[in-house]
Amino acid sequence: MSDTAPVDFSKLEKLGAPYRHFESGEKVFLEDETGKEMYLVRSGRVDVITYGTVLENVRAGGLFGEMALVDDGPRSAAAIAAEPTEVVAIDKPTFLALIREDPEFALRVMRLFAIRLRRMNQQI
Repeated sequence: MSDTAPVDFSKLEKLGAPYRHFESGEKVFLEDETGKEMYLVRSGRVDVITYGTVLENVRAGGLFGEMALVDDGPRSAAAIAAEPTEVVAIDKPTFLALIREDPEFALRVMRLFAIRLRRMNQQI
C-alpha cells in the first residue's frame, strides 16, 4: 500500500485496536485458519507465504490478512514475521468503524486487492 497516504495509527488506537509483537520466524497466522482480523504493520516485515513461496513482503504501513476479514473465508496464505515486527490487529467491528470514520480506508483496501490481483494475473 505504499502508493497511498499513510494510515493514521492514532485512529486505530482510539478505536481500541490492539498492538501485537512477533519475533523473527514467528507465525502471525497459517494458511486455512479462520481469519477474524487483518493486520497493519507498524514496524518490521511480514512474509506472506503459500506452498513455500513468498508472495509478498509487507513492510511498515502495509496491510495483510484483509481477504479473510472481508469474505469470512479461511486464510489463503500464511503470514510469518521475517524480523521483529509490530502490527495492529483490526477485527471486523474496528474495520467497519474505521471505514465509517475514514471512507478512504475502504478504497485503500480495494486498491490493495486490485494490485494483488493484477500481480497474480501477470504471473499466469
